[in-house]
Amino acid sequence: MLHVLLHMAEQEGPTTSEVLAKAMQTNPVVIRRIMSGLRERGYVRSEKGHGGGWTLACDLSRLTLRDVHEALGEPALLAIGNRTEAPSCLVEQAVNAALGRAFEDAEAMLLERFASVTLAQLRADLRARLATHRHPCDLETVHGA
Repeated sequence: MLHVLLHMAEQEGPTTSEVLAKAMQTNPVVIRRIMSGLRERGYVRSEKGHGGGWTLACDLSRLTLRDVHEALGEPALLAIGNRTEAPSCLVEQAVNAALGRAFEDAEAMLLERFASVTLAQLRADLRARLATHRHPCDLETVHGA
């Protein structure tokens, strides 16, 4: 979703779900579903009809990675976690007890870091990269190649 938001930040006007979906190689319905959480928080807005689409609705210097994470329903941050196949297994219980706190600490650290990174910072980095890039970064074609 950060990818989508940064592309939107570089657009002059609204961007349709279809264009965003093409760039992200997914279905427009997926984009609309994901964007709904951001719209509820006031981070984006959508306009229907000809010339409509998604636009940013907030100051990127106030929108953090943590804000986006929360707006998306707080998806899992870590791809690993405790096993739960055999909850009565004493080995599984011992391992989960030892690792559980480490996973909680790692997630807390990530969320703290997310709260300190704004989309404005990401956009500034993107623009610096674009300034040294030889080819334009076209939303509709950059990811399809």
